[in-house]
Order: sequence, then structure tokens, then C-alpha cells
Amino acid sequence: MPPTARFLPLPPLIETHSHHRHGACCCGSPLLQRFHERIMADITRRQMIGGTAAVMALFSGLHVPFAVGQQTKANEGPMLLTNLRLFDGHSGGLRDGVSVRIENGRIDAIIEGGGDAQGEGVIDCGGRVLMPGLIDAHWHTTLAAISQMEAMTADIGYVHLVAAREAERTLMRGVTSVRDVGGPSFALKRAIDEGIVNGPRIFPAGAMISQTSGHGDFRMRHDVPRGSTTPLSEAERQGVSVIADGEAEVLRRTREQLMLGASQIKLMAGGGVASLYDPLDSTQFTERELRSAVEAANDWGTYVMVHVYTPRGIQRALRAGVKSIEHGQLADEEAVRMMAGEGAWWSLQPFLQDEDANVYPDAARRESQRQVAEGTVRAYEMAQRFNVKTAWGTDILFSPKNTPNQLRQLAKLTRFYDPLTVLAMATGQNGELLALSGPRNPYSGVIGRIEPGALADLLVVDGDPSRNLDFLIDPERNLRMIMKGGRVYKDNL
Repeated sequence: MPPTARFLPLPPLIETHSHHRHGACCCGSPLLQRFHERIMADITRRQMIGGTAAVMALFSGLHVPFAVGQQTKANEGPMLLTNLRLFDGHSGGLRDGVSVRIENGRIDAIIEGGGDAQGEGVIDCGGRVLMPGLIDAHWHTTLAAISQMEAMTADIGYVHLVAAREAERTLMRGVTSVRDVGGPSFALKRAIDEGIVNGPRIFPAGAMISQTSGHGDFRMRHDVPRGSTTPLSEAERQGVSVIADGEAEVLRRTREQLMLGASQIKLMAGGGVASLYDPLDSTQFTERELRSAVEAANDWGTYVMVHVYTPRGIQRALRAGVKSIEHGQLADEEAVRMMAGEGAWWSLQPFLQDEDANVYPDAARRESQRQVAEGTVRAYEMAQRFNVKTAWGTDILFSPKNTPNQLRQLAKLTRFYDPLTVLAMATGQNGELLALSGPRNPYSGVIGRIEPGALADLLVVDGDPSRNLDFLIDPERNLRMIMKGGRVYKDNL
């Protein structure tokens, strides 16, 4: 998620920019703060219509494998997938001797045997596994694949083109849906839904809502104090984050994101590892403030998720009615029991201080990272022991080198679970979490499962998920077919 916008002098930024890779939340990176300031200022100069036209014009000279001018065609008539082993996303095993019929972008039927292929397009899966498309429940659509230095120096159109290209690459890794956890992803979502570019289904949260001095307060030191008539910051005006203090302001900012089309609401309820100004152990927003957002979301039939790590912050959020805890690696048993008792979701990411982790130059942040890494191991153990509904996400941020490793963040969970349980988490289970949006769900139909009526988001894979998930580490080779909404985006059968 985006950083806290308080800036360091330029030399330290240049010295450390190459070290930012995936790991515990790097929202507080100073270079990321500079990125937001630059983007927001540039967008203001271009304005919405002119900026969009300029960005789209750039497509004519850029090769993007599945972007404008290279759209796949809708498949005519029904399709029948045969000769397969079925993982349906929720039953916990592989099923043989069935075929799957697809019509009008949905699963029409699961048929015993080969089915009646007359008049239908038959796809022979060659004995491979058919499974639902994957779902990343903690993804940064705009910020995942742009380096911090490029964001500071490149034209703003380039930043948007990178996001569009990464959306297509995300889909081609077999991730057919993502829950965007904060930031201006509405435009890219629309472009994907309208077929302008290819990418996963996006469940957008809109701007992150933060208290003053919170994890989403992106202002510089010279912007403080803020007067009663002080204009909104550029980050706020452009929808990256909004600052809200007091119940009335939180209520207003929540309602604004719902107006813009948020499928769920994101609040910052605690500090982060990379943040320089809001400590990891800080608790943010009062219970009354959090509850005002929850009430507004409930009135629209959806829910609130919060960025938080500590037991105190987790318990405060749960008392306020929050339904999804993002991160939470420092939770104690009391907080985990409370999550289980309230039926809340625990949206965890494998922050393990491993080869995918951020590298920090200072001892304080390395120590925070160590605490979170140790907490990650405890978190997965407690989530199972107390039967907490657990989601998988990656939180890859500002790391073009690590976006290709998105599915490695799933495969490594076999350290804590058996492979089919992991796969169910990233398909049917994550689909249940996204369905909490209720009437604010932008896509009509079940995702993450292969069952009659579900959206036909499907993968055919080389690999046996009952044994391991190693095949996910190389999706280009091992994902033989990728389908979203009944449309085939890759067919290498």
C-alpha cells in the first residue's frame, strides 16, 4: 500500500531505491512518497479527460501482448472441456471422469463422463487439472510493477501504461481476480471491464482512509499544521488516500468512496514496517471513528477492511465491526480468538524475511521486519488452531522484479498447509471473502469455484496440486489454458 508522504533528502532516496522488494508492508518508503507527490501534481496539470486521451494515444507505439488492438475474441456458442481432472475450488480433492460445459461466460454444468459434444466446441485438456482462476486478496493494481525511480523520472503516461501492462501479465499468471486494497484503480478496472485492455477482475477499495499522522497521511512536514480552510493535498484530490479525523469526517470520506464505486472500504488502523513516522506499534483511529465507517459501509451492503498489525489495533477494529484484518502478524492469542469469534477474515501475506523481502538500511526497520517475519509463522499456526477464515494475498509493491513471483508467494504456503488447502484458499476461499461486498460486488456471479452458475474463470495446468504447487512457480510454462468469463486468453493445449 502507498507510503506515508513525508520525505527525506534526495541522496538517501537514490542510495536505497534498489532495495525495495516484496516483504512486510513497505508503505512508508520515502521514494514512494515522492512518487505520489509527482503523480498527483502531474495528473492535476493534465486533467482527467486530457490525461486519459494522452495515455491512450501512447498505446499506438508500444508493444503490449494483449492490449489495444490485440483483444481475444469471444467464443461462439457453448464449450465442453473434457479429459480432465477437476479441482473445483472447495471440495478438497481432485475429481476424475467429468466434463465441464461452459455457456455465456458461465459454468453451465458438470457432466459425468465425456458429455454430449455434438454442436459444441470441445476442448481436450489432455488429462490435465482444470481449476478455478486464482484470486489475490491483497494486490496493488497501480503500484506493483513500477519502480520508485522510474515513477520519479518518467512521464505520467508511462506509469499508467506500466499498470495496464502489468494487469495483462497478472491475468497471464492465472490470477483472474484481485482485491485492490487502496488507491486509484477505478479507471483501469473500467478499461478492463470494457475490453480496452486485458487484466483480472478488480474489486476496488478506492482511496485509503487515514487519520492525521496515520499510515495513509502522505503529506510533507511543511504541510503541517493543517488549517480548517487548508485545501486537500494532491494525493487526496486524486484518490490515493484521504485524511479523516473524527466520526463526521470518516463518515464523509467513506461515503465518497462508495459513491465512486468502491466494492469495500479500506482504513489504516495502525503503523507499518517501512514507515518512518508512524511506528509499527501505533494504534490509529478511535473505535468510534472506525465504527462510523463500518456503519456507512453496512448501509451500502458492504464491509470495512483495515491495515493493522498489533493485538490492540486488531481488537479495536473488531469491536467496531471490521470484517477483514489485513496483515495482523503481531496478533496474540486473545486477538486471534476474537477474530474467530466475530467471524472476521484474516488476510495474511507470507512476510518471511526471505529472498522476496525488502532490504532496509537502518536497524530499526530491520528489527520491525524481523518481528513481523516471526509473527507470520505464529499467525499461520494460530489461524489454523483457532479456525479463523484466512485469505491469501501478496502485497507486492513497487517491485517490478517481484511481480513475476506473485504465485511463488502462494506456493511457499505449503510450508504451513497441504497443497490442496493452499489452492482452495486462493480460489474458493478468497472468492467468499470478495463476495462480502454483497450488492457492491461489481461482478454478478460466484468466482473461485467450478460449479453450475459460477463465472467461467478457469485454468488448465501441468502439475498435480495434490502433491505440490511447484508448477505455479513457472506459470508461463505450466499454465496451458487461461480463461476469464468464458473467454480464452491463452491456449497452449
